[in-house]
Amino acid sequence: MKLIAMEFSSKIMKALLLWISFFQVLFIVSTVSGERSDTRLLLTRNAVSRERHSEEYCAMYDICGAREDGKVLNCPFGSPSVKPDDLLSQKIQSLCPTITGNVCCSEAQFDTLRSQVQQAIPFMVGCPACLRNFLNLFCELTCSPHQSTFINVTTTAKVRGNLTVSGIDFYASDAFGEGLYESCKDVKFGTMNTRALNFIGAGAQNFTEWYAFIGRRASLDVPGSPYAMTFKPTAPESSGMKPMNVSTYSCGDISLGCSCGDCPQSPVCANTALPPHHEGGSCAVRIGSLKAKCVDFSLTILYIILISMFLGWGLFHRKRKGNQTSRMNPLSDIKDSGEVIRKKDENLPAQMVEDSPQTGSRVQLSIVQGYMSKFYRRYGTWVARNPILVLSLSLAVILLLCVGLIRFKVETRPEKLWVGPGSKAAEEKRFFDTHLAPFYRIEQLILATVPDAGAQKLPSIVTEDNIKLLFEIQKKVDGIRANYSGSMVSLTDICMKPLDKDCATQSVLQYFQMDPQNLENYGGVEHVNYCLQHYTSADACRSAFKAPLDPSTSLGGFSGNNYSEASAFIVTYPVNNVIDKEGNETDKAVAWEKAFIQLVKNELLPMVQSKNLTLSFSSESSIEEELKRESTADVITILISYLVMFAYISLTLGDTPHLSSFYISSKVLLGLSGVMLVMLSVLGSVGFFSAIGVKSTLIIMEVIPFLVLAVGVDNMCILVHAVKRQPLELPLEGRISNALVEVGPSITLASLSEVLAFAAGSFIPMPACRVFSMFAALAVLLDFLLQVTAFVALIVFDFLRAEDKRVDCIPCMKISSSHADTPKGISGRRPGLLARYMKEIHAPLLSLWGVKIAVISIFAAFTLACIALTTRVEPGLEQQIVLPQDSYLQGYFNNVSEYLRIGPPLYFVVKNYNYSSESSHTNQLCSISQCGSKSLLNEIARASLTPESSYIAMPAASWLDDFLVWISPEAFGCCRKFTNGSYCPPDDQFPCCSSDTGSCGLGGVCKDCTTCFRHSDLNNDRPSTSQFKEKLPLFLNALPSADCAKGGHGAYTSSIDPQGYENGVIQASSFRTYHTPLNKQIDYVNSMRAAREFSSRVSDSLKMEIFPYSVFYMFFEQYLDIWRTALINLAIAIGAVFVVCLVITCSLWSSAIILLVLAMITVDLMGVMAILNIQLNAVSVVNLVMSVGIGVEFCVHITHAFSVSCGDRDQRVRDALGTMGASVFSGITLTKLVGVIVLCFSRTEVFVVYYFQMYLALVLLGFLHGLVFLPVVLSMFGPPSRFKLVEKQEDRPSVSLRP
Repeated sequence: MKLIAMEFSSKIMKALLLWISFFQVLFIVSTVSGERSDTRLLLTRNAVSRERHSEEYCAMYDICGAREDGKVLNCPFGSPSVKPDDLLSQKIQSLCPTITGNVCCSEAQFDTLRSQVQQAIPFMVGCPACLRNFLNLFCELTCSPHQSTFINVTTTAKVRGNLTVSGIDFYASDAFGEGLYESCKDVKFGTMNTRALNFIGAGAQNFTEWYAFIGRRASLDVPGSPYAMTFKPTAPESSGMKPMNVSTYSCGDISLGCSCGDCPQSPVCANTALPPHHEGGSCAVRIGSLKAKCVDFSLTILYIILISMFLGWGLFHRKRKGNQTSRMNPLSDIKDSGEVIRKKDENLPAQMVEDSPQTGSRVQLSIVQGYMSKFYRRYGTWVARNPILVLSLSLAVILLLCVGLIRFKVETRPEKLWVGPGSKAAEEKRFFDTHLAPFYRIEQLILATVPDAGAQKLPSIVTEDNIKLLFEIQKKVDGIRANYSGSMVSLTDICMKPLDKDCATQSVLQYFQMDPQNLENYGGVEHVNYCLQHYTSADACRSAFKAPLDPSTSLGGFSGNNYSEASAFIVTYPVNNVIDKEGNETDKAVAWEKAFIQLVKNELLPMVQSKNLTLSFSSESSIEEELKRESTADVITILISYLVMFAYISLTLGDTPHLSSFYISSKVLLGLSGVMLVMLSVLGSVGFFSAIGVKSTLIIMEVIPFLVLAVGVDNMCILVHAVKRQPLELPLEGRISNALVEVGPSITLASLSEVLAFAAGSFIPMPACRVFSMFAALAVLLDFLLQVTAFVALIVFDFLRAEDKRVDCIPCMKISSSHADTPKGISGRRPGLLARYMKEIHAPLLSLWGVKIAVISIFAAFTLACIALTTRVEPGLEQQIVLPQDSYLQGYFNNVSEYLRIGPPLYFVVKNYNYSSESSHTNQLCSISQCGSKSLLNEIARASLTPESSYIAMPAASWLDDFLVWISPEAFGCCRKFTNGSYCPPDDQFPCCSSDTGSCGLGGVCKDCTTCFRHSDLNNDRPSTSQFKEKLPLFLNALPSADCAKGGHGAYTSSIDPQGYENGVIQASSFRTYHTPLNKQIDYVNSMRAAREFSSRVSDSLKMEIFPYSVFYMFFEQYLDIWRTALINLAIAIGAVFVVCLVITCSLWSSAIILLVLAMITVDLMGVMAILNIQLNAVSVVNLVMSVGIGVEFCVHITHAFSVSCGDRDQRVRDALGTMGASVFSGITLTKLVGVIVLCFSRTEVFVVYYFQMYLALVLLGFLHGLVFLPVVLSMFGPPSRFKLVEKQEDRPSVSLRP
């Protein structure tokens, strides 16, 4: 789920072409002159010469030669400035308003200047102040009549016998340079989501760096100036020269105002508040040098108050009880009478006590419990008499449910497991995929160096040998032929092609146009190092798909912009995706991806490792394939866990083993039958839901059998132990009946509570959790029904077998009486060792007053500490945990976090954009001149200034800004028309430029093309509705080129939904930016939350429907409300248990104690999650809900036994622990413990973390709360006993439990 997190410049960079080089070519303008004579000049070369460096004098004029690469060179001879005719003067004024009167350029020079600057205008037209200052620099350099006062020719060279300029000094004031840089430094180039200065200034950080870039003399066939230009701030006093100091415009100038995105320091923008910054820290309290969170401090104070109150109450209660002891003698007689009755047989439960001559023992049960007891007494007798009928009917029903398994299906698609049908993210993804375009598939290789011995820094990956190795790898990848339905599929068949020709592969090999022959031709590794610094401006560095390649998308492991220090090559293959996952295109891609992974494993990995490098890799389908493999990775571990639990069950169900009778008293066959019933209940649940069309999940297949077995084992142990506690003198049907009367109500209470607790989870919107809860609730219900039917019948058969001296597991074999011990009567049977420990050691120890105080204090402290720790539990689910430990994706995800320097692409999608001239939507969205200061794109740019809270890395690429620039009259090389009104492409495109002859000039078929609009045709530089409607398709089909970089084809092809746009409304459009690099799950969650909060705020402000979209949102939406989901479901589950307990017991007292213990178990488990760094996700929410169901087992049986026991509270706790404590410990605690321990050997970390660690914590917490904390609470605050001594002749409306 952690994405490659980058657009890989495929959409970002596909729009940029050869025009990158124009910025340095511009600098030739000052040296270029026409090749034809100038008939409009009024002065000749023979005019009277004036001072060399003086006003109205030119330092260079005319052309005296050209270099071998065709770049023209100026003559080094000065001449007086000339006066142009009126037409030329008007043309110069239109581009260079600061040049008036005489000029130092001919008509041909100006035409060349105009044709060159048209390449720069699209970068800066959105910020008029920057554009004006930039044009002034080259206008002064080319045409200023005072050129000689700030230009000095320093060196000359002969070219074909003519003397030409080879170097000049350009004196320009620091004030001009600073003003120029300040006005342009923040201007962005939307298509690339980056600063325009990265293209027109090589990323200069100040004006001196920009000047250095402009003045660098370029080598042959390399873009740049044909001669060196040295910019100097001051001129020698003796020279008579002075620096050029034309006034500059501030980007905040109202008359030439720039957008907030291009000029954050603008007064309009300064008055707009930055987006709210959410502080990462929380409330804290400082006490001296100790700093504590407010939650921790508050809970500590609360604990001190509660413990003080408790101790005060305890001392008062003890003193009061001591004072009343002398007045308790009359009651003690009655108590003693009761004790005598009880001592008749301490092993019997209170319900089985015989009546004394004058008194009878009755348990005053609630109405519901009374009916349940009567039912179980009659039902137990009937089952004991008809075990075959009961077993047959119950198995028939469950097998009928299992028939539904023929429709069994497993859901493995992540979007169907973790995203609800009403999910906002799912709806947004569906809208994005339908109206715009589905996000492409990603196949990726990460080739990295390994550290040298003793070195702290990784060696650079950028070496000649490694580049050659990368070419070898690329050759093998290009050679992949995957078989799909008999046809061969290659990378070129499925890859994304921005301009419909070459794949948009992101690799440093693009600096060689993916051609190994260019490795030597371009200069090898030196060329790569050159391109890493000049990838935006060097024509030789453009990719095969005609776009510059950002090094941050193809390199990793570097800091800042030190690309040469990179320690990893990142190769990414974007592959086309389709909306319908069942489509053939996706199937072709999946087939290729499987072949790709196989190639990497079998050939590329050994090849790379032999070079002492590492290779990690992934495909779009890798996670799904590895999850399928993970589902079978731990089958053996799970089976062993079940077998261990089965072995323990068989051992604990039997009597104390004796060598002479163990083969009769053991209950292996009964235990095996019980386990089979548990499995049948699971199959019945799965069968039922499969029959109605509900798909299963991997969680169901892995967790529910374990869960139901854990719950079912408890009931099996309790039932068998209850039967064994009955007097052997009673007939078998009497023992079965009494046993069901004794434990039936508590088993029913516990099972119904568990069913309702799991059923509550069916309200969870997350499909995986909801389906799990449904399956688990039905499985637990079926398991309960099978145990009170089929398993009771099996108990009857097993006890009949034992009484008939038949061998366990081989009931057909009978042992003679002389070879077996005679069963002892109940009065001769000693309680088991565990039961004696519980009654004689454990219970008396807990009855000590000091122990009670310690237990309450410790458990209260731990619970409050866990409440504090719970706030530290983070939402998420790391992919490494879910995958098998030997998965190749483990290393891949580690490398992604280590090497990637760019975050996932983020789109802000606008619904129903009304572009009509009557609507204000255009200015509410755009970010160029005259756009609203609080427009969407300006707000995005502003949010990118605080990436630590907004998680937005940069301003957005805007098709709307580029479209408005494209149709602008200033961008006269972009939107043009022939004389007949039809669209005219830029001069460097067909038919203006013939690809056959390479002829691209000012003549030809396009010589008469004019701009689409004049300023007078537009309304405040905005098109009318009809103009917008007419030109938008032309913009989207316009290819970007050197003469017009703003063409929308490729860059914005999928940014707009053209369907129905003729009506004046664009249904969907997107603006692309990036998230900051996201390394942890919490980063993904917080970035999504921040983007939604931002969109909501902007939508409310602009009264437009805007939502954010990133490909990972659909899977992380669950974590936005995971705490709410968890708390609601836990509250429903615990509440359901409370209601069931209250209805069945009619005791608010008992129900409240059970509620308290369950809440403490759940809170403590969440605290343990924080200690173990277990994240909150669907799996842990399921476990928490399950903890309520399992926790009931530790509470209900002890509480029920306590309520029906007689004596004071300590005596009743002793009796409850003596009768049910052993069953809870052996049947619940130890059974789960032995099964859980096996899970620690799992090969998948998700089992180790979420099943072994959480289950182990749950079992231990349940044991401690059920057998330590609960008895103490009952001994101090327990409800009154329902066991009453009544006159025998009285007929009370209570239920007699005598046999």
